[in-house]
Amino acid sequence: MSEVKHVLGISGGKDSAALAIYMSQKHPEISIDYYTCDTGKELTETYDLISKLNSVLGKDISLYKSIDELNSPMKNPFDHFLATYGGYLPSATARWCTNKMKLEPFEQHIGDDPTISYVGIRGDENRDGYISKRENIQTIFPFRKNIWSEDVIKKFLNNANIDFIKKEYSKLNPQNLDLILNYVDQPISMRYTQKQKHNALLDSNVKLFNKVVFEWLKGTDYPVGKLESFSLIDNDDNLVIDDIFQLLEDSGVGIPAYYKPIEYSVEIDGEIKKGTYSRSRSGCFFCFYQQKIEWVWLLEQHPELFEEAVAYEKEGYTWMEEKLVDLRKPERVNMIKKDHYLKTHRQKEKAGLSWQDQIMQAEGEGCASCFI
Repeated sequence: MSEVKHVLGISGGKDSAALAIYMSQKHPEISIDYYTCDTGKELTETYDLISKLNSVLGKDISLYKSIDELNSPMKNPFDHFLATYGGYLPSATARWCTNKMKLEPFEQHIGDDPTISYVGIRGDENRDGYISKRENIQTIFPFRKNIWSEDVIKKFLNNANIDFIKKEYSKLNPQNLDLILNYVDQPISMRYTQKQKHNALLDSNVKLFNKVVFEWLKGTDYPVGKLESFSLIDNDDNLVIDDIFQLLEDSGVGIPAYYKPIEYSVEIDGEIKKGTYSRSRSGCFFCFYQQKIEWVWLLEQHPELFEEAVAYEKEGYTWMEEKLVDLRKPERVNMIKKDHYLKTHRQKEKAGLSWQDQIMQAEGEGCASCFI
């Protein structure tokens, strides 16, 4: 039987960077292969972050390659696959970029070995991110109170497992055993959903819940079940966005530079107003999930990269409905800044949103493989 691998992907985003630091500090006994999948079109700030992480982690971050660069005339992954797709730019409905440059090289590198993949979805997010369909790859979420993926929870809490779960909790014999067994005894139904049962057991005692799940996993083909011990079952942390930024600052790596607000000026009704903009995500500099204000950020902070993004728009293929040659016009830039300023100003007055809150609001769309 193959030894279980432990891997953690570094996207260049805040969450994956913080998770790498967190795991190296809190679970040093786990030998993790930190890796990244370079598209060849990342921001300079992304490469700077990965370089800093190399130093802090004390080990090299592996590069999982999506192409044989020596035998490709394009010399970088994005241009290679763009040529393969006949110049058809990726989009929200055709995300070949994620599949070809992130997911496929990851799964090819893993092969058939049992593998645990650690993913930086936070406790204040309601999503699972990328879950491989390969049975030999299991995803774990250390930042959340619930470290297990949805597929594990669904199978574990199946009504057929009620007796097994009761037996394992009884072995642990916690002080609130009667309360826990009452939750376990109730079968999942339209009136008592899986989510309700799951939350009740987590709220009763996270560590006990994890220990029972771990015992159940030993009777399955999941990679965690092949381990003699797993220190994360004693984890009950629930990290939110403020914790992530604190972790990055305390480690010396710092917050990725593209997240930091930069002041801009915009004329509104004859008055000059001061707003701030930044990137809300890592990933390629021309990512089609960007907001309009982020394209303006790219135009003004990295004009050479903006022009490179413009050059890709041809023969009817564009990054979004609006062409970049139109977006970069001064009057359009001013309109985008005006709309952004008024929107964020209203939000701040209404809810007191910080720049971190604005990043969270923009996280809803996108590929977790690129942005976390």
